[in-house]
Amino acid sequence: MADPNQLDTSKLEASVAAVETVDGSASTLLTQLAQAIRDAAAQGTAAVNALADRIDAANASLAAALQANTPGAPDGGGGLRSK
Repeated sequence: MADPNQLDTSKLEASVAAVETVDGSASTLLTQLAQAIRDAAAQGTAAVNALADRIDAANASLAAALQANTPGAPDGGGGLRSK
């Protein structure tokens, strides 16, 4: 029988691991984005515009995912609210 005074931290540990994964992914994304901008700039205006279009599409996708998975969001999704 589980001790009622012992705190089960498994959900918290899973949440922290998920945040760490997301943080790492965001850092990788920004690093790759910076290099992509440098590469596109070296190729000229058309390449920069194409990269900007890709960034806009990725941003829209990310915004939709965040909205859908944030508790208390207008669409009824789940997530954290700031005070």
